[in-house]
Amino acid sequence: MAKIYSVEQVNSYIKNMFSTDFVLNRISVEGEVSNCKYHGSGHIYFTIKDSKNALAAVMFAANRGGLGFRLEDGMKIVATGNITVYERDGKYQLYAKRIERAGNGELYERFLALKDELEGMGMFDPMFKQPIPAYVRKLGVVTAQTGAAIQDIINISKRRNPYIQIVLCPALVQGDGAAASICRGIQRLDAYGVDVIIAGRGGGSIEDLWAFNEEAVARAIFECRTPVISAVGHETDFTIADFVADLRAPTPSAAAELAVCDLAGVLKQIAEYERRLNGLLKNRADSYRSRLEMYSVRLKHLSPVNIINSRRSQLEDLRLSLDRAVDGLLSRARNRLSVSCARLDALSPLSRLSGGYSYVAGADGGAVTSINEVSGGDILDINVSDGIIKSKVLETSRVARAISGQDDQE
Repeated sequence: MAKIYSVEQVNSYIKNMFSTDFVLNRISVEGEVSNCKYHGSGHIYFTIKDSKNALAAVMFAANRGGLGFRLEDGMKIVATGNITVYERDGKYQLYAKRIERAGNGELYERFLALKDELEGMGMFDPMFKQPIPAYVRKLGVVTAQTGAAIQDIINISKRRNPYIQIVLCPALVQGDGAAASICRGIQRLDAYGVDVIIAGRGGGSIEDLWAFNEEAVARAIFECRTPVISAVGHETDFTIADFVADLRAPTPSAAAELAVCDLAGVLKQIAEYERRLNGLLKNRADSYRSRLEMYSVRLKHLSPVNIINSRRSQLEDLRLSLDRAVDGLLSRARNRLSVSCARLDALSPLSRLSGGYSYVAGADGGAVTSINEVSGGDILDINVSDGIIKSKVLETSRVARAISGQDDQE
């Protein structure tokens, strides 16, 4: 019976064979870089390929000191190192110690040539870019029916807007017939009538993504009347579809973020607008209310009724003032008249007559004030308080009388 070996023994034996092989211990391999990935540890994992075959390779971080450029898919290189077996997986790969640039790969050369041709035709011109609608209700997606890309788009779109309608047009995204399948998907969604189209896939090597570098896909995107977002999951590199699309997203997840509005954010923004609008309306209403009250006061103050009442009040004040002035004048005039009457009454002959005095008038009616004005036999009228006494002069006699005032003092 043949001896039975464990997997570990087999892998260890094969690794030992590789290690003892003179050629494999120091070998230089020329080919095109594909599926290049920079790991967080500093290691670089990539594949070297030619037209028919591929070889897995790795450059550890400790050997990157002599690498003066960044490895990229499509780059043609010469990698020098040793080939051995990774026992855990049972796979052999090239452990590169040194990498030199050998020129651009065939696919990369085709990419650059098509890019220059389409750019010269103006297909990348920003003037042809259509704006992405702010509020998408119907989202079209052209990608593989299964895989992480469509799931990421659905999950993120539904999280941002639970009411979004997603229309998937399944398409091949790599291999033979992929470009034609992508073109049909874009054309069908454009005819169906969606708000925006996401065309893309997850990441991969330049060969995996090549369908999005085909001229047919570029023309389908350019001729599409619906805005197209390219979402080829390769953050650092661009495809032809990225240049011709209306918007480029680095991943399908990012495309969903760009295409679908955040409904919660929109509702929050609307609520904030409502709060600000209510505040502005309240301030405006308060301002108008204050102005209305001011106008009401001014109108009331300037109204004919108020003016008439004000003038009537002023007229009443003037009347009262006039009455007081007239009363004052009359009172003062009455007092002066009273004083004048008293003084006149004191000087009136009648007043003196009532006091026992009389008034003697001669024949001519004039007052007789001296004995020299009459002679014996003259008829005199003696006026008393209640009448006139006719008298005749019998005789006259002179009487000496004292003069008051200064004469008394003298």
